[in-house]
Amino acid sequence: MNRKKGSKSCDVLVLGAGPGGYTAAIRAGQAGLKVVIVEGEKAGGTCLNVGCIPSKALIHAAAQFQKVKGCEQDNVFGISLGGGSVEIDLSKTIGWKDGIVERLNKGVEGLLKKAGVEQIIGWGRMLDGKTCEVSGKDGPVLIHAEHVILATGSVASALPSLPFGGKVISSTEALALTHVPDKLVVVGGGYIGLELGTAFAKFGSEVHVVEFADHILPHYDREIGKVVLQSLKSLGVTVTIGAAAKQLSEDGSGLVVGLKDGSEVTLPADKILVTVGRKPRLEGWGADNLYLTMRDGFIAINDKCQTSMTDIYAIGDVTGEPMLAHRAIAQGELVADILAGKPRRFDPAAIPAICFTDPEVVSAGLSPDEAEAAGYEIVIGQFPFAANGKAMASVAESGFVRVVARKDNHLVLGIQAVGKGVAELAASFGLALEMGARLEDIAGTIHAHPTQGEGLLEAAFGALGHPLHM
Repeated sequence: MNRKKGSKSCDVLVLGAGPGGYTAAIRAGQAGLKVVIVEGEKAGGTCLNVGCIPSKALIHAAAQFQKVKGCEQDNVFGISLGGGSVEIDLSKTIGWKDGIVERLNKGVEGLLKKAGVEQIIGWGRMLDGKTCEVSGKDGPVLIHAEHVILATGSVASALPSLPFGGKVISSTEALALTHVPDKLVVVGGGYIGLELGTAFAKFGSEVHVVEFADHILPHYDREIGKVVLQSLKSLGVTVTIGAAAKQLSEDGSGLVVGLKDGSEVTLPADKILVTVGRKPRLEGWGADNLYLTMRDGFIAINDKCQTSMTDIYAIGDVTGEPMLAHRAIAQGELVADILAGKPRRFDPAAIPAICFTDPEVVSAGLSPDEAEAAGYEIVIGQFPFAANGKAMASVAESGFVRVVARKDNHLVLGIQAVGKGVAELAASFGLALEMGARLEDIAGTIHAHPTQGEGLLEAAFGALGHPLHM
């Protein structure tokens, strides 16, 4: 079939090169399919460029600064700077962070090339269910595809009364600041707000968190939130719950906040970081030219990530919660396998969620309240890190590991942890749930000593009624 100059055809068109998109493209390319991936900016999407990776780099830098800063005074380790002072050059920190992002960008591009995927930099717009027009630096390109994978991601949500601009910033701008703000107000006490708020508190900002719900980390249970709240207070972070951010003060010097008693206060702020969630990216890529069924504002998909339109799939944040990179990656791999002829469906036992606060939080499966609400009669085992040797030796005694299981057959329904370094336990939590582990399976698995992972073993012992180190 003849096509006009500037047109291409392929088996699979992937719109968006975030974690889900580039994973789908790589896997499809490895399967021998002809794949074109379109990305308006840099490969890696929000996660790699202005989300997961750069935020963790900033969090690590803040933790290092806090550790060294602590050596200016007496400490339990006997480490002293000999009277020297410690300063932070945030612009240099941001440069280091940007270098990591650039290396990963190039790594993703290399993997796509290795898999035989054609990469087109430009903004794609779907004209119909098979055709996409890309506006790039070399002019428009028309792409015809047998199958389309929508991986357009999400964008930060703004408050109508606090549009982004000036001193009102989103997480994207927060990750590009070159100076530490003296006073930072964080609107939203979820994981994004608390992660960045914690980092800037360690850098030296006076941080005030404003949360509309009646406790921080509203997507996690209250017991976990209490541990994080205690740590925030030790860092000097002020937290106001049950409060609504209203608008900038008349002189622009701060944020007007409505309190639960009906009164108002103005919080002085050099920067106001709004982290009230994210919304699917549905504008600018031609969604209005497609006939997609929507569900709660997201593109509706089935257990094969198929949309309501033939040969169009959707993955990642644009399809709804949980809006996590690892969910998008798993979906991208699944769709590529389906297009390669493999019978698959998306039905994970659990998708672990992590909050990189200090201490960190991991949750996989059902919390105690969620399990009871689902009608299960449960047993719970909980082990405090205060009784864990590795945690004590690492000054990481705050927090716990908790296992939730059915009372009748001891099937594990959920595992949660809050504590320093617990993010690395997420894989074992997810594996236990995916493999259908019972308490006896965890209790019968030898856990290396001394590690914080032993907390999972001890929690299982506790749930079985024979705790060992408690």
